[in-house]
Amino acid sequence: MSSSRTKANRVAIVGASSLRGREVKLILEDRNFPASDIILLDEPAIAGTLTEAAGEPTFIRALEETSFERSRFVFFTGSQRDVEQNWRKAQSSGATVIDLTGFLATSPEATVSIPALATVFLPRPGIGSPESPAARSSSQLSTPYSAPGAGVIVACTVAAALAKFSPLRTVALLFPPVSERDQIAVEELESQTTNLLTFRAISQKVFDAQVAFNLLAGYGQDSRPTFQEVKSAIARDVAHYAGERAQIPAIQLVQAPAFYGYAFSAFAEFAAPPNLGQLELAFTNLGVKVAAAGDPPPSNASVATENEIHLARIESDANVPNGIWIWGAADNLRLSAINAVRIAEELNAAPPVQ
Repeated sequence: MSSSRTKANRVAIVGASSLRGREVKLILEDRNFPASDIILLDEPAIAGTLTEAAGEPTFIRALEETSFERSRFVFFTGSQRDVEQNWRKAQSSGATVIDLTGFLATSPEATVSIPALATVFLPRPGIGSPESPAARSSSQLSTPYSAPGAGVIVACTVAAALAKFSPLRTVALLFPPVSERDQIAVEELESQTTNLLTFRAISQKVFDAQVAFNLLAGYGQDSRPTFQEVKSAIARDVAHYAGERAQIPAIQLVQAPAFYGYAFSAFAEFAAPPNLGQLELAFTNLGVKVAAAGDPPPSNASVATENEIHLARIESDANVPNGIWIWGAADNLRLSAINAVRIAEELNAAPPVQ
């Protein structure tokens, strides 16, 4: 890597006060990303908040027209509105956009990337990707990247690991934590838990439903996004990324009363009894940690601050001869942040475009 390239690596994080934004900053620091400067950006109401970046005190700055000048990478980690209003400005400034909010997931100009699955699935280019004729004949603007959330990464990892075994059908049951909806949802679950224990009325501003001590297959009618919108977006993004390259799992969500950690269960059925050891090796080859014999299954708590998806030992189904069950969990914020930072790392390591 040339020194000139390293010096040019100014990184901007939009939505720096969000849970995703904080996690991206931590990952950049933990992985010693060669950033010459990390700029923290957010809404004007947040501007001026004292924090730190790369061990140095700094302030969160207000998002402005000139915020992206000289930036090599811009991570959008806050609201989809921020992406809608500002991603083209960041791109026009010469930066590579990496969106963690899901806004660019359906954009034909963006490439969806999960680097951990690159040995099985190549990134999904849109019409604006470097591989497409439209991009080659257009300006030299960098391709924007969509970095999927934890639910999409989990379901695509299951699909990728099982692909060479040709399952007849696959089902993924996802248990998202409230932190997928950022700090305000964490505070709502905390408040609901306390108030229910003290027999007081509960706040329902985020989910419009009781999340504490409960499992939900739907939110209240005033919740935005709706439960169906959240589930449909995950199913859509998994289908888009895996495409015809693997058996696309059926997706179901159950909102869990958990603050952090994305738990999941998956079922797959095959034409013949599969070798469980080979299935576990397929996951291991994708960077997934599979429990050793006798180890307890992973949980939301046990995977906190862990970088990888963790799996229990794969089990055969008692009633379906060729069916298997998979149980796993991942630190949702860390998993999505590491995926986004790995996109930047691979782009940074690639030879410059001539």
